[in-house]
Amino acid sequence: QVQLVESGGGLVQAGGSLRLSCTASGRTYRIRSMGWFRQAPGKEREFVAAITWASGSTRYADPVKGRFTGSRDNAKNTVYLQMNSLEPEDTAVYYCAASGVVNSPYGHDYDNWGQGTQVTVSS
Repeated sequence: QVQLVESGGGLVQAGGSLRLSCTASGRTYRIRSMGWFRQAPGKEREFVAAITWASGSTRYADPVKGRFTGSRDNAKNTVYLQMNSLEPEDTAVYYCAASGVVNSPYGHDYDNWGQGTQVTVSS
């Protein structure tokens, strides 16, 4: 069992920044990558970003490329999502997730999910 705890969401004006954190605990030894997904009102859950634990290699969905940056601190079992130049379209509940697959954009490849954190971007 893996537990994922997220933090860092909040309310920010368009053009502002937030940094999300996700800390993993429990049986983490089989995790190969961590992903970020979001779900906005009227939309299905969508892939945002992913990062590989071993190398730090990242993958981003097209809407966030150039604005969001993923990173990780292996010693702390924590991954981060730095979100810059936020837009109202980024408003959603953001979820982190753990996967045995490297940087998959598909939700079915993730085995454990965080509780979600609300990000609201005002215009």
